[in-house]
Amino acid sequence: MSPDVTVDETGVVTGNTYDKYGSNNPVVKKLMANFEGTLAELFSLAAPKSLLDVGCGEGVLIHEWAQQIAPARVVGLDLEEASIQAGWAQRQAPNLEYRIMDVSQKGLPFADGEFEVATAIEVLEHVPDPADTVAEMARVASKWLLVSVPREPLWRGLNLARGAYLKELGNTPGHINHWSKRSFVQLLSQHGEVVQARSPFPWTMLLVRLGG
Repeated sequence: MSPDVTVDETGVVTGNTYDKYGSNNPVVKKLMANFEGTLAELFSLAAPKSLLDVGCGEGVLIHEWAQQIAPARVVGLDLEEASIQAGWAQRQAPNLEYRIMDVSQKGLPFADGEFEVATAIEVLEHVPDPADTVAEMARVASKWLLVSVPREPLWRGLNLARGAYLKELGNTPGHINHWSKRSFVQLLSQHGEVVQARSPFPWTMLLVRLGG
């Protein structure tokens, strides 16, 4: 993944500030193993027969998912940015489609309930109107939402502890929304039953059964 980052006028970041999936740092590797293990458990519970991933980045997760649930339809959305599309070119599958789209600018171009599951993994902290994005995800999904965000104020505290983003009081560039576990559960509960609320350090990860 590219370290190049683009920030638009709304504060939305494209590209990666840090390649957490490819890091060789032993602490990061341990944290990511816990994150990915928890995500895999919740993904298995959702057992999607079709999937929309909002903010799929360079395609690391969605490419793995597409292979796991093939030949089920899988669609990933993200902004136009060179490093993102370069990642897509490297991660292809017959049942996987990528689309360039800024989800903060308009509604999702899909029918109600077109996908069984909609996901947003480390995305909602970046979008200008997360409530609207979540509502659109709930509209186009028929069964589940699977979402994760950094857990606050823990995330910023950890950044400060390692001497990062001191002028920003520990806030990672592009993070314009901040949730505690409780407040994130409250946001997602508007659209269904939060059946799993996990806390892989230092994130919050939820699996939401829609329509509850």
